Amino acid sequence: MTREEMLAYCLAKPGAWLDRPWEGDEVVKVGSRIFAFLGSPDGEARLGVKCGASREVADEWLHRFPADARPSPYIGRSGWNTLRLSGGIPDDELIEAADGSYDAVVAKLPKRERPAG
Repeated sequence: MTREEMLAYCLAKPGAWLDRPWEGDEVVKVGSRIFAFLGSPDGEARLGVKCGASREVADEWLHRFPADARPSPYIGRSGWNTLRLSGGIPDDELIEAADGSYDAVVAKLPKRERPAG
């Protein structure tokens, strides 16, 4: 899966919008919270997502895809992983990871920030 395909997929989610909070980095938010880190458009194709409620749950990705998954810097202890888009993780599993991250973030949003539908 390409970075552009993943970005388009994430932006098609209800209430999703693109933000550039740091120079050279792009993230996709819902409400006021990030659900997908996509990094720099000219960097390595990767996806940072919430992969579980805890580090232990998120570690399942590291065991299944040791060459293509790693804890996200700074927020990895909270269940966030960085997944390589151009590696050995099947596209359907990358989509599942993006969906899970979106759902986890939406569930924590205040009702006034949740997308309709």
